[in-house]
Amino acid sequence: MVEIEPLAILALALGPGIFWAWYFYRRDKFEPEPASLIVKIFLLGVLVTFPVAFVEGFVGLFVASSLIMGVIIAPIVEEYGKFWVVRRFAYRDTEFDEPMDGIVYAASAALGLASLENVIYVFAAYATSPSLAIGTIVVRAIFSVPGHALFSSVWGYALGRAKFTAAAQRPGIVFRGLALAMVLHGIFNLLLFTADVVAYTMIAFILVLIPGLWILADRNIRSALRWQR
Repeated sequence: MVEIEPLAILALALGPGIFWAWYFYRRDKFEPEPASLIVKIFLLGVLVTFPVAFVEGFVGLFVASSLIMGVIIAPIVEEYGKFWVVRRFAYRDTEFDEPMDGIVYAASAALGLASLENVIYVFAAYATSPSLAIGTIVVRAIFSVPGHALFSSVWGYALGRAKFTAAAQRPGIVFRGLALAMVLHGIFNLLLFTADVVAYTMIAFILVLIPGLWILADRNIRSALRWQR
């Protein structure tokens, strides 16, 4: 068995989050955001993982079901944590001046959280074997890591629209976007939870949910970019 150095594993575990953050950043082709602010929001997304984990752990003391924790509690806490980062540290910034910015900053915060989460999962697999760690990296790079950005792009688009909409309509737009992101995140987790029991759920996951998330994200990005023209 070929041994892989822990630093190499760390780099590979961080790579998907950085790549997908770059991908969403590049989609803002008319007025890209300052790289320094993108990095800041990404790092804050990493840091918010700690209070998110604390809240999930605290709630877990009272909720015995791992299914409820994974399908209901985790999506709510994680999406709100990422949302709070963008709402608190990017929304009021003068650089947040178009709807597309909501998607870019949401993806940055989401991928910060996803990157730390990825490191944890990968090193847990690495403790068993390097080959399991590599397999974990590949699967999560395709599904789980971009999944975080796709969920959050839903409320990011809503937040971007809301900023340039009449004040009375903003809470409703943001609430609907955040709620939809949480529901999609929950469905994603549910399909993963049940995939080992019901084979058809993995088919639905790969052929329906994942393409649907990308289609929704692409539609929102195109809509946001049309606003900028």
